[in-house]
Amino acid sequence: MADMENEKPDGEMIAMRIIASAGDARSYAFGALEAAKEGNFEEADRMLAQAKEAGVGAHKAQTELLFAEANGNAPEMGVLQVHAQDHFMTAMLAEELIREIIELYRQLQDLREGEKRQ
Repeated sequence: MADMENEKPDGEMIAMRIIASAGDARSYAFGALEAAKEGNFEEADRMLAQAKEAGVGAHKAQTELLFAEANGNAPEMGVLQVHAQDHFMTAMLAEELIREIIELYRQLQDLREGEKRQ
């Protein structure tokens, strides 16, 4: 992390960290969804935890930009930074929605198991 009070951080490197971490978060979230479709909720939960951890990495990088701007040292914004923010936001939205869908899969499985017992 650059010394935010004295120098501008490397905006391109931060953007790439956001993109990479957000991409990992999105991939883990969709992997969790696939596991849930197969009824493997333990694997889905593990992958959701990994998605959350990867999202934290993107959030930390984003926070670095926010601190730089608050200190008057924000790097110049370009298409790469906009793309990074877009990538991060869609990954966050995907994870939130996938968590809800997985909960529906859990409820569906519970209903099916209840029907089998009757």
